Amino acid sequence: MSLSVKSRTPLRRKSLHEELTQALQELIIRGDLQPGKKVPEKDLCALYGVSRTPLREALKVLAMDGLVRLEPNHGAWVSQITIEDLDEVFPVMAALEALAGELACRNITDDEVRAIRVLHDRMVAHYEAHELDGYFATNQQIHEAILAAARNATLSAQYRSLAARVRRARYVANMTPERWARATEEHEAIMRCLEDRNAEGLSAILKQHLRNKLETVREWLLAQPAADNG
Repeated sequence: MSLSVKSRTPLRRKSLHEELTQALQELIIRGDLQPGKKVPEKDLCALYGVSRTPLREALKVLAMDGLVRLEPNHGAWVSQITIEDLDEVFPVMAALEALAGELACRNITDDEVRAIRVLHDRMVAHYEAHELDGYFATNQQIHEAILAAARNATLSAQYRSLAARVRRARYVANMTPERWARATEEHEAIMRCLEDRNAEGLSAILKQHLRNKLETVREWLLAQPAADNG
């Protein structure tokens, strides 16, 4: 059968295991599924009303992203957050963020800058109200918006393959008031560079922003007692 040039491929709806992947990823990032603990497959199947087949498909994806580890005949376990993992992932993410900032300064529209300013102001409001969940959610939207403005699909794919591990580490680490204030100040500098289309400045501040996040998580991790890997 030949296709007409006017033919269109219908948009594909998310599959069940893709939806499960996102849901489980959020549970891991937020610490509801804790590092070193076995993934309660039976409970999760009951919670989401699914069979084990799509759940295990989702777990395979999460294993590729480094969020869980699969043990033959022993199920899935939530991966530990380790200093070795942080030292491997954060420098790569810093480089990707810096490149995204450079490209965004070249390609971003005035409307996109204004939209990011709205997000920034919302994030600051969450900070002033001491609403950490809202702060983190809006913070992530800002970084995603800068990434989208870079207009580079390859960069986006590489970024998203690591983003969950960085978000998870940042979320579980306790931020002191001083570090939270500094992170918010850094975001103001990010906003100014973006509005000025200062590619070099934005690249530098995004790299430093990730270095400071790494230091926050490293300090938290070193203060934790030795974990049981199950």
